[in-house]
Formats: sequence, C-alpha cells, structure tokens
Amino acid sequence: MRIALPAVISTAALAACDPRAIVTALAGETMGTCWSVRAVLPAGTAAADVEAAIVARLDGIVDQMSHWSPTSALSRFNRSPAGRWTVLPPDFAHVIASGLAVAAATQGAFDPAIGRLVDLSGFGPLPADAPPTDAALAAALAASGWRRLDYSAGDRRLRQPGGLSLDLSGIAKGFAVDAVADLLASLGIRHALVEIGGELVGRGVRPDGEPWWVDLEVPPGCDTLAPLRIALHGLAVATSGDYRRGAHTLDPRTGRSTCNHVVSASVVHGDALGADAWATALTVMGPEGIATAAAAGIAGRIVTLRDGTPCEYLTPALAAMLDDGSVSAR
Repeated sequence: MRIALPAVISTAALAACDPRAIVTALAGETMGTCWSVRAVLPAGTAAADVEAAIVARLDGIVDQMSHWSPTSALSRFNRSPAGRWTVLPPDFAHVIASGLAVAAATQGAFDPAIGRLVDLSGFGPLPADAPPTDAALAAALAASGWRRLDYSAGDRRLRQPGGLSLDLSGIAKGFAVDAVADLLASLGIRHALVEIGGELVGRGVRPDGEPWWVDLEVPPGCDTLAPLRIALHGLAVATSGDYRRGAHTLDPRTGRSTCNHVVSASVVHGDALGADAWATALTVMGPEGIATAAAAGIAGRIVTLRDGTPCEYLTPALAAMLDDGSVSAR
C-alpha cells in the first residue's frame, strides 16, 4: 500500500478534534448521481438542518449549470442569439473562469464549450440513434471550442458567439463538492468528508485524529498495480475513466471518443473543481499529458491498459506526496 500525504498538516485541526465526537452520515441524490457527507457536527446542530442546507445548495448549482435542464442558466445561454452578452451568477462565473483557465493550460484537452459535440455523440439529454457523420461532426466542431468564448471577469459577462453550447459536466460536479464543503464550514463544521459521484474533498480530520483516507479505485485488469491511498486533509481527489460507463469521454479537439488506452486518470488538488477538470484533461491527453500536468504542478496519475498490460504514470507532484516520513506541520 502506497500512501500519499499532504505537504502540511494543520496543527489547529488536530487540536480541535475530539476523540469522543460522533461522525454523522448524510446522503442524497444530485446531478444524476449520489452525494454523501460524513461530518462532525457542532453541539446543538441538527443533522436535518444541515441536510436541508446541502440539498438547497446543490439544487441552486443545478439550476445554474445543468446541461440537462432546459430552464437552467446554462441552457438559456446556449439558446441565446449570436452576440448577446449574459451576466452570469457568481457560481457559474467562477466555474467558467476556472474552466477557461484549464482549457488554456491543456491546449483544449479540457473544454467547457463542447455541448454540441456531447449532444451529437448521444452523451447529453437525448440519445443518438447512430454515430455522427463526418459532416455533422465538422459542423459541431466549427461551432464549438473555448477560444470562441469572450468572458469579461470584472462584470461576469459571457458572450454567445453564435451556436455555441456549453457543457460543464467535466467541472461542475467538482465545484459542487467544494461548494458543499464551504457550506459546511460556514455552519461551523470543521471536520468533514464530502463526496459526489466519486469526487471527494476532505476538511479537517476524523475524531481519532486521522485524516480522511481514500483509496484510489483500481480499474479492472489492473490488479498488479500497487494500491494508492490518499490522505484527504485539506485536499480533493477526482478520477475520470471509461471503465464504469464505457467510452463516454470525448476529445474536444476531435469530437470523438478517446482511444489512447487510458482507463483511469486521477488528480489530487487543493480543490475538487481543479481535480475534476484536470482529471478529465488527463483522460483525454493520455500519458503524453503528464508533461503538461507536471509543468502546471498537478499531482496526477494515469493508468493505461494495453493488450492486458497495465501501466501507471505519476506526475512529479504526486510522486513527491508519497510517504517518505517527512511531513511538516503548521
């Protein structure tokens, strides 16, 4: 078992933990998947009130950024005429700004503007009867792409260039994980593990002083790889891969499903939004993306499976997290 540790351990979090505390478990459904929270609630805090606050926060995010809801702010932007500027709600604006930054860093391997490609491939709200024709794919590619977007950060305005469709499936879930963790913090909940659809963020520590331990899932056929356990202490982790739902990851640069033998890509990051977007990008880029991630300081792992042989690629930042007995405190 390999252990990946954070660079620092918060002495304040350790001092605040109570070994007698009870971990409360909450769960529900959102974004076509499930969410769960394990948290140490302050005295006098009702679990039902926390759950209601979480549900309201998640519903608000869906109302803004769902590609599946025709009434969401995202869907309304997608239908807006060419040249119209839309003032985005703060959450939506934050996700767009972050998504555009990752798109630039990955040369478009992650792209928030591939809604038409997603729909054409049948990965959106409506299934596709057949694979897209070359002509249909070329038309969708011409209307897509992050470089066609104009975003004014100062006043949160986004311009519809005409026919462009956003899809934030590769980043919005990560943002939702962060948003729930921040919500819990605002309620005085310092120690919690938040998960949505397999993407997680850990804040504080467990009552026994241990971090929130999470094991990276081993894809089928890759059992010879050494297990990797992450200490989610002020960190988030996201994994992208096609081994659960089939080949559903699109390369935004071609509009076609990826075919680079990647079965899993995981990223450990300071926030789940960044982990989500970068895991998606690494799934698209494959092992060649390790250099791009390394240049950005990303702690990532790619697992490939070719002719039954698994291979693992770690970025220097993740390799540096592997336990060597030297963890500083603050």
